Amino acid sequence: MKWSSLFSKTRLGREGRESSTLTRTEFQRDQDRIVFSSAFRRLQNKTQVVPLPDSDYVRNRLTHSMETASVGRSLATVVGSALIKENTDLFHELDIHESDFGAVVSAACLAHDLGNPPFGHSGEDAISAYFRDGRGQSYLEHCSSAQIADLQNFEGNASGFRLLTANLEGQTELEGGLGLTYSTLATFSKYPKQSIPNLKKDGRASGKKYGFFQTEKEIFKKVASRLQLKEKEYSYSWYRHPLSFLLEASDDICYHIIDFEDGYNLGIISFDLIESLYIQLLGKDWSNIEARYKRVLSEQSKISYLRSVVINKLIRSCSAVFLENETAILDASFDKP
Repeated sequence: MKWSSLFSKTRLGREGRESSTLTRTEFQRDQDRIVFSSAFRRLQNKTQVVPLPDSDYVRNRLTHSMETASVGRSLATVVGSALIKENTDLFHELDIHESDFGAVVSAACLAHDLGNPPFGHSGEDAISAYFRDGRGQSYLEHCSSAQIADLQNFEGNASGFRLLTANLEGQTELEGGLGLTYSTLATFSKYPKQSIPNLKKDGRASGKKYGFFQTEKEIFKKVASRLQLKEKEYSYSWYRHPLSFLLEASDDICYHIIDFEDGYNLGIISFDLIESLYIQLLGKDWSNIEARYKRVLSEQSKISYLRSVVINKLIRSCSAVFLENETAILDASFDKP
């Protein structure tokens, strides 16, 4: 894969249109389209980790997505800045700036949980069970084996891709769903394959799950072809867009670090435990902030401060890993978180 083909400002369903002349870039417009979508608003009542919390301080899927987008923008901007310094002429010719890296990943992060049903993976299991063992079996008589695999192994990532790209009820004036750029759609797709064959045990991150239903497989093929994603040996199966690794990293950072803070705020995790683990994560960097940390008065403020510096360290660490493995990521020999 090559950066020269991995960035595309072309919009799904609007391929013949010229780029906007507004001061916003095409990738910034992607962010705005997602934020103002009804699918994004519906995240506000979906559980992140804690179901039905009494406190409105605890994160839900909406706040988690916004925080992930913030981390993703920072992480991708750091990576983009370094790559542009190494390939100034290439990215100048493409008219791609470090902020474009940040905008693409931020947009994908905003959308990354759109397709998750209520109760997350438990919701996916419930939908799968309905078609595998429940009354949903009555709908499978005229389905293909691939369609049955979609329904009996329901996947929120594929549902999200459908929400972004399909024309849903009442939306007929334009094709392509939200009309996002090809680059944002590919970055969103952590698992760019159909549901068959099941590759969970092949050891490759891009095959751990599936990323689109049979109804959208031709759409993803169109995106993959335009961006020249590397194909796998199976039908309708590709390796990830490189920026998708940054989406995954941003989600993992927020999922592990920020959700842990929610555990503390709910009294599930003690102050001493979360403080010691955050300090352990900082390693040698702890000595640089210890004096300032001791001036922070309340326990709540201490934990918020530690969380922020831990995330900053992880952004720097993940960007370094990406840049060290750039060549392997582009040739798809690097296929792990």
